[in-house]
Amino acid sequence: MTPMDFAGFAAGLGGLFIGGELLVRGSAALAAKLGLPPFLIGLTVVGFGTSMPELLVSLDAALKGLPEIAIGNVVGSNISNILLIIGLAALVRPIGLAQAAPVRDTVVMTAAALLLFLPFSQGMVGRAAGAAQCAGLAGYLVWAYRSARDGAGDAGTGAEATGDVRWPLLWAAAGLALMVPGARLLVDGAVVIAQGLGLPEAYIGLTVVAVGTSLPELAASIVAAYRRQPDIALGNIVGSNIFNVLGILGLTAVIMPVPVDRRFLVFDLPVMAAASILLMLVLLRGQRLGRRGGLCLIAGFAVYVWSAQG
Repeated sequence: MTPMDFAGFAAGLGGLFIGGELLVRGSAALAAKLGLPPFLIGLTVVGFGTSMPELLVSLDAALKGLPEIAIGNVVGSNISNILLIIGLAALVRPIGLAQAAPVRDTVVMTAAALLLFLPFSQGMVGRAAGAAQCAGLAGYLVWAYRSARDGAGDAGTGAEATGDVRWPLLWAAAGLALMVPGARLLVDGAVVIAQGLGLPEAYIGLTVVAVGTSLPELAASIVAAYRRQPDIALGNIVGSNIFNVLGILGLTAVIMPVPVDRRFLVFDLPVMAAASILLMLVLLRGQRLGRRGGLCLIAGFAVYVWSAQG
């Protein structure tokens, strides 16, 4: 490891957290000016925006003939988003889940995870499956937007919520502009180190690459939790997980069908589905996720990383 590796790591980490601050500030202001619930902004602008590194990495891996990294990146990112990132956000500041997110969106996230069992059991995510996933994402976005707009209208807030959105959009765009290359710097260095240690390709995709590309979500959620924006913190994760499965994996498969190693079907996908179901059940009960719960999620992630080596 050279000094340049450390410099790249530090620059990437700084870019991620400064970008996360800008993204959360801009997104919260955008929600207020448009009269939309902050969760919807977290779900779309923040959640999908912070998933850009996953999209770039999965597409690049598929085109380079590295399907295990392409699949592992999506599955591992979703696992780390729920167990690691929500856990760390809860350590920063306990999250009141009853007010943080509509259960509907978490149900969509869980359903998307469960639907992956079909193409995974066939050993291939082909173009037809990928196109269906992209169509599902488009339909979900229309549904979420209409529901949020109707809700704002019923509450009588839509007409009053006006203003210049250029500055909030500029802040959000600047945040993303810092976060995407920051994540890439960290991922590139981590992959080189992991390969030098002789780790399997699937394990690299599930852990090193997945966690690396989830760093924008980590930065955005921790900043949002610290700034008492639990709706953005959780919406970021839910939106990112939906986008990872339906958008990233779907688009990747449309461009280049992705073969699926059996280990993903028998181990990693069940873990992802179980984590999604767990979050959905906690939301259904409207519980407060405190620091103890956050530690339990992080411990679960540590157990998964250790078990994934086999």
